[in-house]
This record gives sequence, structure tokens and C-alpha cells, in this order.
Amino acid sequence: MHKPTHSLRGAALGAVAVAVAAATAAVVAGTGPAQAHAPSARAEAQAAVPQGTPGHLVPRELPPHPSSDWYASDVTRGLPETPPFCVEKTLPSAGATHRTFWTEYDTSATQIVVRSGTVEAARKLAAAAEKKIQNCAADWVRDYPEGTASGRDYGALPAEDGAHVYGVHTSYPDSEPGIHLFGVGRDGRTVTVVSWGEMGGFDQAPVADFKRTTTTAVVKLYHP
Repeated sequence: MHKPTHSLRGAALGAVAVAVAAATAAVVAGTGPAQAHAPSARAEAQAAVPQGTPGHLVPRELPPHPSSDWYASDVTRGLPETPPFCVEKTLPSAGATHRTFWTEYDTSATQIVVRSGTVEAARKLAAAAEKKIQNCAADWVRDYPEGTASGRDYGALPAEDGAHVYGVHTSYPDSEPGIHLFGVGRDGRTVTVVSWGEMGGFDQAPVADFKRTTTTAVVKLYHP
């Protein structure tokens, strides 16, 4: 049985320059939020996003970190090179933009925004993302039965056409545990998924702050 190598942090950041110690912890833990990085050359080489792109979060709108500022990549077309943990193979690249965020320590975040062709398509996409997150802990344990995982539903938010926040905790023997928060929201035909992660457990998750972040992310989707 090999140890899990999926990485929320790596998913949030795509191709990055990773500190050796943090990268080792991410691979061993199988949750991967602890990495330091700079935006990838791939992201920098992509074409600028078009005018009218829905708004994205900025660093000051993320849950405050006690020991570090937040830093952010540019808003970039498409999906991150490695999609965030729990929503792999769920969000389409067409119509998508993303921004990644990181701190000087082990905390990271990603926002993906997808502009669908119709309201109904966006509604289905948001529902699919929520279902994937709801099933994430069970799916992870099925893949890595030596580990443990659990999920929490932190409830709905009254933001535009709806938003919801979830938490997922993963742990693997002899590895650091990982805690992940997810916000899924929709405004009309636009859907956003916000993910946040670091090493630790549910007690360390900034749920109230993340709910504010998710609400802000959904409100910023609107364009007349």
C-alpha cells in the first residue's frame, strides 16, 4: 500500500517551486497543503483573461493567517494544473478561470470560477461539485484504507443564488493530518469553488472567516 500523494496545496497552486521540507510533509501526509511557492511560468505564459471575467477574491478577503500575509497569483484562464483536492475531474476547463493563494507557512487556497452557458448548466455544476465534496472523505478512505477521513457540513449561506461550506479532514499513519474547507456558490450561470487547506484538524479550521470568504467570492461573481 503506497502512501497517498494527492495534494490540496499542490492542487491549489499547480506547478510551483516548493520548499523541500514542506513538499516532503505534503507527500507523506497525502494532503499536501504545506508548500511555499511562486506562480508558475505556465500560468504567467497564459493569455490574459478577457474583460468581463467574473470577479475573484483578493488576498485580504481570505481567512487571516496568524503569522503570515496572503499572496496571490494572477487570475488565469482554465483550471489549475492540478485541481484542488476533492473536486478533481469535476469542473470543466472551458469557461473557467482561477487564482491561487499561499502564505509563508503551510496554508494555501484556490478559487476556481466557471461561467456556464446556461443557468441550468451552472446549477448542475454546483450540485456536482457539492456532491463530490460530500463524498470526498469516503472516497479518500476507499483509496487509502490505512488512513482515516471525515467530513463536516457547515451549512448554507444566503449569498446570491446560494452557497454552501464543507470541511474534510484526512490523516495517514506516520504523517501530518490535513484540514480542508470548501465553499461552493452560484450566481446565475456562474459557479465558484473556493478551497482552503493546511496541516491540522477541525479545531484549527477558521470556519466563520471562511464563510465570509465564500460569501464574498459569490457576491463578486456578478457582472451586469
